[in-house]
Amino acid sequence: MVNSNVLILAGFGVILVGILMIFIGSVVQSSSGDQSNSGSDSSKTTVQTGGVIMIGPIPIIFGNNKGMIGVSVVFAIVLIVIYFLMFYRARIF
Repeated sequence: MVNSNVLILAGFGVILVGILMIFIGSVVQSSSGDQSNSGSDSSKTTVQTGGVIMIGPIPIIFGNNKGMIGVSVVFAIVLIVIYFLMFYRARIF
């Protein structure tokens, strides 16, 4: 059996790694910005976003593109299935 202190420390570690990844990604993205195209708009880039926020078993899905929202819906369904499997498995054993 895994000690509960180990799980708590692992949770904090995962959160810390996530925060560091967001910070490092922001720094890398801002430092490698497209500075050579300051005078012309010849290259247009589009950003597609989508995500899922889980509050218990209830998903909040967002996105700015139908394709990304579809991917987020599939991801939310997978997360809900995993949530219920873990919830009922813990109740059975």
